[in-house]
Amino acid sequence: MSIRTLKSYLEDQLKIYPDIYETENDFNAEFDFAIEVFSGITKKDMILGADISDTQETELKEIFSRRFRTREPLAQILGYCIFMGEKFKVSKHTLIPRPETELLIIKAIEKIKENDYTTVLDIGTGTGCIACMIAKNTQAQVLGLDISNEALHVSLENAMALELMNRAIFRKSDIFSSIDYIHGEKFDMIVSNPPYIPKHIKSSLQPEVRDYEPELALFTEDEYGIENYEKIISQAKNYLKPHGYVLFELGIDQSGIVSDLFKYYGFSEIEIFKDVSGIDRVISARAM
Repeated sequence: MSIRTLKSYLEDQLKIYPDIYETENDFNAEFDFAIEVFSGITKKDMILGADISDTQETELKEIFSRRFRTREPLAQILGYCIFMGEKFKVSKHTLIPRPETELLIIKAIEKIKENDYTTVLDIGTGTGCIACMIAKNTQAQVLGLDISNEALHVSLENAMALELMNRAIFRKSDIFSSIDYIHGEKFDMIVSNPPYIPKHIKSSLQPEVRDYEPELALFTEDEYGIENYEKIISQAKNYLKPHGYVLFELGIDQSGIVSDLFKYYGFSEIEIFKDVSGIDRVISARAM
C-alpha cells in the first residue's frame, strides 16, 4: 500500500473521532512520525510516493486504531518520541517531552556557554531529555535526578543511545536528598521542569495527559501548583556554586508567584522568557 493511501484510510477513520486532534497538522505530525519509526521512510520519501509493506500497513492501522479508540498518546504506544531532533525512549513512567521544554534547554545552554559552566543538576529528569540535550550541546556534565527507578532506567537508555555516557549521568533522589553538599557536591546551575499542575484541575485535562502520563510527574497537592518550586528554591543555595543559576519551566500564570519566591529567598537577576504562544514559560534567577 502507498503511504498516501494509508493516510487517506486513517483520515476516514478519524472522522468517527473528531475531538482527538486540535488541528489537521497535529494528525499529520503523528502520522509522519509513526511512518518514520516503523519504516525509516522520511517525510521527503513520503512526498515522492514511497510505499510500505503489507506487514507495516497492518501494524500501523492497529496502532492508529488504538490511538483513536483509547486516546493513549502515540509516543507511549510506539515507545518513542522526537524531541529537538533526537529520538527519545518514553514509557508510562515518564512524561512525554514537549516543545515547551525546548525553551528551558535553550536558555540553560545560553547561560552555560556565557559563563563556561561545567556542572549542571537536572531535578526530575524523567526521560533525561533536558540532561541529555544540555550535555550534547555544551561541555557541561549533567546529573539528572529522579525519584522513580523506572524513569531512571529510561533516562539511562536515552543517554546511552545518544552516546552521552559520563556526560549525562543519573541518580535516584527525592529532589536534593542524595546530594552531599556538606562535602562539596555543588553545581553551577540547577534546571527543572517540576510537577506544576494542581491536582484539583485534573478532570479538565485532555485524556492523553490525565489518563496516561504519570501523576507523580504532573500534579501537586497545593492550590496553585508551586509547591515544588518553593522546595527547590528554598534549598538551592546550598547546592549551587557562588552566583549559580536556577532555571525552571513554568505553568500558566505561575511566573509572578515563582518570581516572588526567588526574591524572598535572596535571588537576583530574575528573567522571564515567553514561549511562541506568548506564555511566560521559563524563569531564571541567580544566587547572590
